[in-house]
Amino acid sequence: MPPNDYRNSKNPRNAQSGLFRALTRLFSGPIVNYRSQSGRKIRRQHLDKFSSRFQSASGQNFKKSLYNPLDTIAANAMQNQRRVERYVDFDQMEYTPEIASSLDIYADEMTTYSDLRPMLNIRCPNEEIKAVLAVLYENILSLQYNLFGWARTMCKYGDFFLYLDIDEKYGVQSVIALPSSEVERLEGKDSTNPNYVQYQWNSGGMTFENWQMAHFRILGNDKHAPYGTAVLDPCRRIFRQLTLVEDAMMAYRVIRSSERRLFKIDVGAIPPQDVEQYMEKIETQLKRHSVVDPQSGRVDLRYNPMSIEEDYFIPVRPGSATDITNLAGGSNTTAIDDVKYLRDKLFSALKIPQAYLAMGEGAAEDKTTLAQKDIRFARTIQRLQRVIVSELEKIGIIHLYTLGFRGDDLLSFTLALNNPSKIAELQEIEQWKAKFDIAGAATEGYFSRAWVADNIFGLSHEEFIRNQREMYYDRKHDAALQKVAEDAAAAETAGAGGGMDMGGDMGADMGMDMDAEMGAEEGAPEEMPAAEAGGEESALLAVPPGSRNAPRLTPGAKGKVYHPVKSDKRKNSGPRTRNYNAQYNHEKRGASNRATFPGSEINTIPSLAKGIYEVDQSTYNLDGDEEEIKLFEVSESLRNLLKGLEHKNQLLTEQKDEDQTQQEA
Repeated sequence: MPPNDYRNSKNPRNAQSGLFRALTRLFSGPIVNYRSQSGRKIRRQHLDKFSSRFQSASGQNFKKSLYNPLDTIAANAMQNQRRVERYVDFDQMEYTPEIASSLDIYADEMTTYSDLRPMLNIRCPNEEIKAVLAVLYENILSLQYNLFGWARTMCKYGDFFLYLDIDEKYGVQSVIALPSSEVERLEGKDSTNPNYVQYQWNSGGMTFENWQMAHFRILGNDKHAPYGTAVLDPCRRIFRQLTLVEDAMMAYRVIRSSERRLFKIDVGAIPPQDVEQYMEKIETQLKRHSVVDPQSGRVDLRYNPMSIEEDYFIPVRPGSATDITNLAGGSNTTAIDDVKYLRDKLFSALKIPQAYLAMGEGAAEDKTTLAQKDIRFARTIQRLQRVIVSELEKIGIIHLYTLGFRGDDLLSFTLALNNPSKIAELQEIEQWKAKFDIAGAATEGYFSRAWVADNIFGLSHEEFIRNQREMYYDRKHDAALQKVAEDAAAAETAGAGGGMDMGGDMGADMGMDMDAEMGAEEGAPEEMPAAEAGGEESALLAVPPGSRNAPRLTPGAKGKVYHPVKSDKRKNSGPRTRNYNAQYNHEKRGASNRATFPGSEINTIPSLAKGIYEVDQSTYNLDGDEEEIKLFEVSESLRNLLKGLEHKNQLLTEQKDEDQTQQEA
């Protein structure tokens, strides 16, 4: 397929496509939403005081004059060798039950969820972006099933590589986990861009860009950079010592724990040189055990290794009878203090409370001690969760960019995993409760609310003013709700009174009698104009005003009749029109202080009105809005053109009629 083909121009697997280059350029450095208070662009030479001294065409003042990609080949080779050795140790350590359970506990605590709280929380003001990301993380990545394995592998090796299968139309379609020992992270290969990163899969013979791979790595230790440090890395030395001590302990128990018998054989007057042969003969007769030498093929009885079932045969001289004595096994089989010491050091290196794993002496702890250890362990889990969230946000940015989102939409969302410790949440809630109690007591005649907000809650002045405004609107909203409830209750009461049989009769009879009595006693029908005009009695105390649409006189009209006008027909002026235009576009506002700084007329928030405002508004539909505006402009121009042509045609027709009239005359 030719490279200029349209179907291949947006293929992310094609290195010459525009999407491939755009994603490579986007992830060639940190993705940061820079904020600047100045609205105008400032050139670099205006900010750099050394611009006149250091002249550089690329804009980089300090730059390496010579670059050789083979400078670090020996260091990289040694680093990869040590990395493979670490991975081999980690594979062996996983066969230890305590370490394997520790990895499971780490992964479980990092990926906790329930029916009411999902595993991953997405916060985004744009509902469209939130729905797109929900489909990505729940359906495509299937985090509820896959995140446990990813987190466990990351804790085991310190690194986890995930290949992203990206489609130019649907974004991230699937992911493939690659072996951590076969992937290398390449940094510093580009002399012009120190942030350029690539990944090389050695067994597959492929090189991937930064946006094609998600690298989960545990940072914090620079000795293995640019790779991460595993959770098991501090346990490597302790693991070897513990394995050695456990093997020695088991060998001692196997050899020394069994009982043996001591045979004292009376050799009589046998010469000393024949005693050994005689003893071997007796041993062979009693035990019937022999070993064949694999080299010579002879039966070897002298150098037969002693097994658990073998006993001791000792010759004695005449005068002592043959005796068989039982020898007790090793008495130090219960002394395992050295094993406990190394096991405690292993738990300290794993940072897991011993009560989580050990069910012996260490598990019998009070709840207070375990709660404090749980909080410390929860902080370790939260640090690892930030690594997971960082790479998941990177995958989300790649997915949004491929689908066409640009600008602030790429950074308009945040992800969060659940807190692994309920005890930590309860402790934080208790701390906030204590702060609220102190703040409520401090404002009763001692300190102002601003002082309490600044010194107890740590709020800035702008945050305090914003909080006051929000409290005002909350009170206003509560008052409106209370009024609605009171009106509804009053309506129900009135409806209940008129709906009953007795109430309806009473309302009809009493209303007519009361009206008649009031009209007869007070004589209101004779004084009211409405009664005179209609000729009917009425109990109204005042005459309703006339219609405002009817002609009427005003006190200062001097006899002139005022005729109300429905519309002033002013299309391009008027306060309401200017207000609508100002709300639509801030550039059409006036030059007053109130228009320039909204909210400055309120004396309580002058500093907040002149601050920096941030509006969470999607830029996804800006292209459509611009096209719609252009369409309206084109329609208006076409309408004007048609009017001009009609007017011109009318003039030509009139001129033609005049010429024809003159010719006929």
